Amino acid sequence: MVRLEDMPEPAQKHLTSVECPTFKTQPWVTGPLLKERRVAIISTAGLHLRGDRPFMPPYEDYRIISGGTRAGNLVMTHLSTNFDRTGFQQDWNVVFPIDRLRDMADQGLIESVASFHYSFMGAVYPDKLEPAVRQLAGVLKGDAVNAVLLVPV
Repeated sequence: MVRLEDMPEPAQKHLTSVECPTFKTQPWVTGPLLKERRVAIISTAGLHLRGDRPFMPPYEDYRIISGGTRAGNLVMTHLSTNFDRTGFQQDWNVVFPIDRLRDMADQGLIESVASFHYSFMGAVYPDKLEPAVRQLAGVLKGDAVNAVLLVPV
């Protein structure tokens, strides 16, 4: 990832002027112990399956990634030219830590890994994603997911 001080001055000014949104509700809730959690991944790395449609403006939707997906079948179409994809190319767990979740499930640290995982395009104002996120919340409940690992990129 590029450091702010290494970016051209216009980009620095733009990024430092972006207002951080506030929300009226508090998203954090208590729940079952970690060993009782069924966990799904939500990444903002712009990930999708090879052959699936790439992320295109206005970037307000998400892609579904099967829990059985293998690294070679996952593509990143994150739009940021400042995003260094080297880590993803070397180890997909940097932006999609499915292998780590599988390890945790095998060790009994979590109950299970969800059947499906999700990726958004990260270069979007959060309020623009709210309709898709509300819809996704219902999908997650339908998969009996009671914990989400957010992987912001």
